[in-house]
Amino acid sequence: MTKYFSFAATCNRWFRFSFSWAGLKPTTIDLGEGTVVHCWVPKTYEPNKPDLLLLHGLGVNAMWNWNEFISSFIAGFNVYVPDLLFFGDSYTVRPERTEQFQAQCIAGVLEDQGVRKTNVVGMSYGGFVGYSLSAQFPEMVEKLVLCCAGVCMEEKDMEDGMFSVKSLDETLTFLLPQTPEKVKEMFEVTFYKPVTRMPTFIMQDLIDVLWTEYLQERIGLVNAMCKDRKMSNLPKITQPTLIIWGEYDKIFPLELGHRLKRHLDENARLVVIKDCGHAMNKENPKEMYKHIEAFLGNPLLSPKSN
Repeated sequence: MTKYFSFAATCNRWFRFSFSWAGLKPTTIDLGEGTVVHCWVPKTYEPNKPDLLLLHGLGVNAMWNWNEFISSFIAGFNVYVPDLLFFGDSYTVRPERTEQFQAQCIAGVLEDQGVRKTNVVGMSYGGFVGYSLSAQFPEMVEKLVLCCAGVCMEEKDMEDGMFSVKSLDETLTFLLPQTPEKVKEMFEVTFYKPVTRMPTFIMQDLIDVLWTEYLQERIGLVNAMCKDRKMSNLPKITQPTLIIWGEYDKIFPLELGHRLKRHLDENARLVVIKDCGHAMNKENPKEMYKHIEAFLGNPLLSPKSN
């Protein structure tokens, strides 16, 4: 059948319009040594507003992750929304695949844009990058929000049976799906109430547009994130931190949220969204936004008071 309509490409066009209409413009920052980062930045910087950095998850680019939130955030912040390396128009020819390198690149973007200190919200893999940014460049991060980001997981957790899968290779088959069957499995794992019916041609279109480019590089990101990971190597950041988790997260089980809260102790607050899976930004964006806005918008609201 001749392909004459792309649902995913149409969404991309709509999201670009939505981001632009909200007050952002796309820019590309050349960080040197073959590393380029695409980022949405304010069309007009407002000095009276605080800055906010939004970091997306592994499954999609920045627009797909944050479109539901962008207008609300722009009302109160100067918002910066980068595509992490190997998403959108961001890439590198360097071999590094760690979240530490991603964070260094984001720090370079912030420096290029004249952002000296910002609040950070990281979704899933974006939370790994945000945590690393907070650890490596503490002077740059005011407050940190981590949404279902299993930064405190250990490589042995999979062997110990914490996850529903038994190997990283099995995880990759639905985190980066390459068949309609695996797309369906991805929805079943990431959503508490998954989409039950989706035409096969739509699922194939999502694969073609979202999960084909930079496939091997993204596999490298996941491998680097998990390999030899130990709690003993996780730095204890000092910024006030809000941890938000879906009650029925199957990607990063809720126990990892409690583990992170124990690690950060009084410096962090954990909020659990009921009847929600990993994709809280799609399943319950209003609840997710409510907690983020309250935490970032009220300077008197600290983790110790909750």
